[in-house]
Amino acid sequence: MMCDICGNEGVRIRRISRSYGKGEDLLVIENIPVVTCPHCGESYLSATTLHEIDRIKRNRQSLAVERPVEVASFG
Repeated sequence: MMCDICGNEGVRIRRISRSYGKGEDLLVIENIPVVTCPHCGESYLSATTLHEIDRIKRNRQSLAVERPVEVASFG
């Protein structure tokens, strides 16, 4: 796969978790694919991934599973 930023071959896909919103509206999406380039150091989300995140956020009531999550505050 080729990097969209620098054009070099060899990008890797990492899986991350991201949180959206806060408090009662908090949504955590797991296993989001992030494109990472070892050449230029950039990491980015593809357009397809961004569209899927938007779809998940819009349909959270039918797609999300409620789980207890521990939350800590820094400082």
